[in-house]
Amino acid sequence: MSGRSRAYTRACQRARRLIYIEDQYFWSDVVAATLAEALRREPELQVIGVVPRYPEEDNRVCGPPMMYAQRLAWDALHEAGGDRFALFDLENAEGTPIYVHAKVCVVDDEWMTIGSDNLNRRSWSHDSEVTCAVVDEDGELPRSLRTSLWAEHLGLPDDDPRLADPSTAMELWTEREGAPGSRIHRHVPPVLSRRTRAWARPAYLALYDPDGRPRRLRGTTDF
Repeated sequence: MSGRSRAYTRACQRARRLIYIEDQYFWSDVVAATLAEALRREPELQVIGVVPRYPEEDNRVCGPPMMYAQRLAWDALHEAGGDRFALFDLENAEGTPIYVHAKVCVVDDEWMTIGSDNLNRRSWSHDSEVTCAVVDEDGELPRSLRTSLWAEHLGLPDDDPRLADPSTAMELWTEREGAPGSRIHRHVPPVLSRRTRAWARPAYLALYDPDGRPRRLRGTTDF
């Protein structure tokens, strides 16, 4: 539990150019606070996330707590980074949304994780997960993973030179939205009504992202 969260925290603290994330959920105020701090600290840092277009269980009971949680994270990161932060979802050639179940993080093409843990408290303090973290100062493996994913998502050939430069990441993704062959779609979580937020918040905290840390750590960003 603590090892995974500390690894992410340290990687974000050292990030300078790009944090790229693919995650099934992408929520938690703890995770959002760490990413937001990195955006405020580094004026050149960009954060790009890929998430599902719709919640895993998109109905009137299960959907709102998930959307509420993701909107909290989106608001925090947008406030911290402005247009240096963006979420995207994916669709196939027919326009049907693709459900993203990946759990990938690449930081500056030097550090990466891939496994089963999501970026939320529940995954880090309740569930049994397995994740592999790789530090590669030469960047060969993290860069290869990132550019392969981007080539598929953005509809570009693997050898397109634009894929290799993290510093122009947001420019490239913005340019490729809606382009022929591209699968990406800008993702902005909806703002729920006040009445819906009144019950979605406690449901989110109790069921969807409960805090399993020791009581002395709850309410902090420590694990």
